[in-house]
Amino acid sequence: MKDFLKVMKALSDPNRVKIVKMLQHKSMCVCEMKAALNISQPAVSKHLKSLEEAGLVYFQKDGLWVNYYLSDGRQSPYAASVMGNMRHWLEDDPEMAALLEKLPFIRREDVCKK
Repeated sequence: MKDFLKVMKALSDPNRVKIVKMLQHKSMCVCEMKAALNISQPAVSKHLKSLEEAGLVYFQKDGLWVNYYLSDGRQSPYAASVMGNMRHWLEDDPEMAALLEKLPFIRREDVCKK
């Protein structure tokens, strides 16, 4: 039950759900997520830590960048199930649609140098 609760708690915050939905479209660094969500860098990092502990996201270092991307669900069957369903959830939500429309215009080369 502990692993199930980790996944559910990780997705109990609107910003963490938004992060997962954004990562469905592309891998991102913290500064890109910060710009998209309009929240602080420490807040983004805290959300990512919760998602990582639940097995929903992974990260990979690439030189100066740390890229976050969705997990494949191997760490937890609950994470795998939720990730599969989340692909279809919130597709018609106006707030989510507005956020996803911004993604192509948020480039790490622009936002991370500030």
